[in-house]
Amino acid sequence: MQGFLIILGLGVAAMTLAAILWSIAFPKRRIWPPKRYTTFTPFLVWVPTFTLFGVLILLGVWGWADLAIPSWLRFGVGLPLILIGNIVVWMEVSHFGVPQTGGAKGTLRTEGMYRYSRNPQYIADMGIVSGWKILSAAPWPMVVGLAAIAVLIAAPFSEEPWLKDQYGSTFENYSARVRRFL
Repeated sequence: MQGFLIILGLGVAAMTLAAILWSIAFPKRRIWPPKRYTTFTPFLVWVPTFTLFGVLILLGVWGWADLAIPSWLRFGVGLPLILIGNIVVWMEVSHFGVPQTGGAKGTLRTEGMYRYSRNPQYIADMGIVSGWKILSAAPWPMVVGLAAIAVLIAAPFSEEPWLKDQYGSTFENYSARVRRFL
């Protein structure tokens, strides 16, 4: 079962990264963000996302504390990263709504955490994944989590041309004064 989860997690991460890289290389034929938001779009967005996070959780529980990571680091760094990351993600989702977070057209958000980063949700997701890697102290979340973080780093590069097309000079002015990550 553990081997299946590892293959599933790495496979989902690889396919997602491939879709993002395709979208970067061929923006006119992009996959992410979707050209049209349909009733099927949430399945294409959320099933891989929740599958990858679910795999990370299961692998972490399966190998709980197999690595020699001190408890103070696990609970003093890992747990706060997970908590803070979730607060940021869900706070921003509450402003956008689930459809816009999943690729539907909407308004350009420059308030809240978006004052400090153009991608606070991705940074928060990276914090959640990193926090879980540390907290679980399990070997396979280290590997699958690294693949998940690669996806989270690449995603903004496929979104920003779309944002420029959608919001024009408003996005350009915003991106000139706010960093992509931190």
